[in-house]
Amino acid sequence: MTAPNPPRDESTLHLDSTANLMNSISSRLAGQLRLVSLSGRRRPAPPALVLVAHGSRDPRALDTVRALGDRVRELRPGLPVHLGHIELNEPLLPNTLAALGDTPAVLVPLLLGRGYHVKQDIPEMAAAAQARPRVAAPLGPHPLLVETLHARLVEAGWRTAMDDTTRRATAVVLAAAGSRDPDSAADTRRTARLLAGRLGVPVVPAYASAAAPTVTTALRALATRGRRRVAIASYFTAPGRFATQCAEQAPWIASAPLGAHEAMARLVLHRYDQTLATPATTQPHLASA
Repeated sequence: MTAPNPPRDESTLHLDSTANLMNSISSRLAGQLRLVSLSGRRRPAPPALVLVAHGSRDPRALDTVRALGDRVRELRPGLPVHLGHIELNEPLLPNTLAALGDTPAVLVPLLLGRGYHVKQDIPEMAAAAQARPRVAAPLGPHPLLVETLHARLVEAGWRTAMDDTTRRATAVVLAAAGSRDPDSAADTRRTARLLAGRLGVPVVPAYASAAAPTVTTALRALATRGRRRVAIASYFTAPGRFATQCAEQAPWIASAPLGAHEAMARLVLHRYDQTLATPATTQPHLASA
């Protein structure tokens, strides 16, 4: 039987509280120092980063994208980070852009591939804004997404050490929202290939709507090939109806959505930096690395 942890006295708790406070102050100070040059003059503030979420009626989705924004702020103190939704949730993206006025900004879509929202909706909203913000590429495909997918599968019970018999019975369905745009399906297939290389088992993309195969069809096809130990990898940024429906079909384990994983925050900042480093005449939504 494990001995209980000894009670912590008030002085220890006070020291912990003081340490947390000092870390918070240090982080804020580092953010302020980024805005000051060696000559002591204040540098111009960096363009704002606007996270563009789709929006969902599931309240967990809003909590998730807010948590992701907090992670981005932790990694880049001093960077103004805002949130705007395409639909269903406040603040809506046009309202966020209106509040920014003429402040330069980069819109980073929290979307996982090219599709109508990336190609039409978001650029149109950006073009209507006062500052004409630049639009970054969608998050996927990218190795940092695969890092997050792998981490979420491990959290759900995935074990990388398998004997040959277990591996031959194992596969993954990469469950995505789906789109009628063929570029979106191509991006999902690329992520599936990257994840298969990481896991060492087949990974089949499947969709909740608007594209084929469905998750049910993919599971049946894998079963006919002897792959009955199948995990669902949730290829959704945040919880929602489609993510829940796909996870419920898992014959074995289902991972949580990508969420506010640190690799996701790093990817958001990569897309932001990538956009600022790219000439404005380049089509940013075509980038994928």
